[in-house]
Amino acid sequence: MDNINKNRLFIASCIALIVTAMTFAIRARLETVFGPEGIGLTLEQIGYAFTPAFWGFTLAMIVGGPLVDSLGIKKITWIAFVTHAIGIVLTLLATSMTSLFVATLFVGIGNGMVEAALNPMIASIYPDNKTKMLNRFHVWFPGGIVIGALVGYLIMDIIGLNWQVMVATLFIPLIIYGYLFFGQKFPVTERVQMGVSYGDMFKSVLRPLFIFMVLCMFLTAASELANTQRIESLLSKSIAKPLLVLAFINGIMALGRAFSGQVIHRLKPAGMLLFSAIFTFVGLWLLSSATGTMVIVAAAIFAIGVTFFWPTMLGFVAEYLPETGALGLSIMGGAGMFSVSVVLPIMGNMLDNASPGEVLRIMSILPAILIVVFIGLNVYMKKRKNS
Repeated sequence: MDNINKNRLFIASCIALIVTAMTFAIRARLETVFGPEGIGLTLEQIGYAFTPAFWGFTLAMIVGGPLVDSLGIKKITWIAFVTHAIGIVLTLLATSMTSLFVATLFVGIGNGMVEAALNPMIASIYPDNKTKMLNRFHVWFPGGIVIGALVGYLIMDIIGLNWQVMVATLFIPLIIYGYLFFGQKFPVTERVQMGVSYGDMFKSVLRPLFIFMVLCMFLTAASELANTQRIESLLSKSIAKPLLVLAFINGIMALGRAFSGQVIHRLKPAGMLLFSAIFTFVGLWLLSSATGTMVIVAAAIFAIGVTFFWPTMLGFVAEYLPETGALGLSIMGGAGMFSVSVVLPIMGNMLDNASPGEVLRIMSILPAILIVVFIGLNVYMKKRKNS
């Protein structure tokens, strides 16, 4: 780790994640721009146009994960920068479902490369505090969504400027993180440091515990990201400004992740996941029938639930299955985003044919399943510790 500026790399990583997160918030606002009252796409068509943000992310992580070790973290990071820039430009030029689809694909690849490169980098530079520092890094996913949601609300709803101005604000953090990464020395991945071979890394991702966590990632990611990505449609009949609710949810998430150290120490990763599943289920169930100020209460409960899902799933793998290396973290993130790409158009179809409350009740089934699953995980981890 000689001559590696850990603080600068960490700050740059956080700003790169802000770009990723802002695209989620801004895309949520674009649902009204391209939807039935705007350009005229159906909610199902918008769901399909938005899916590359998630399966493009998955593709980038699955491809980028193994390449992190061979090409190095630095090159993958710069691929993220270039594809982010292309995606933002194409979004500004989008006028139809097809052009929005292509733009979203490049943004998704950029987002996936950020996670493929920077999750293993943070695990590498903070080997003794992986879950804690991954939670701190992922503060800036909800934090970036808050920034993006407020930027969208300010530019479009308060000032009344067009949507292209909102999208163009993404260039600000993009340029900043490019500048901070420029000329820096990057570490090798933890797998390389440990001397684990490629063959052993690929074998390790076939272990039952890892496969179990990948399957869980399908449900945790969909519970969080599918619902927040479609918040404009889900809450449009319950409250006047759904985008501000999105900012509120992600503000709670950012605070929770920033001060997650004590919670991690007390509950351990498996306990945190069970805690998250319970609150997510209760929050979604309450949101399905809430109106007015009760929407805020239900949203707060939901936010507490989803706060720790993503970083703790990654932290669990980094902590208990370190030999899976960058590939393991990439498969986890890719699985999560792929699940969202599948769920989004299904939700769009449901929203075209059912009430938002009914859709939210259906979505609450996912964390209900996770409650049962994570009870089993906690029992298993206790037995493993005592054996």
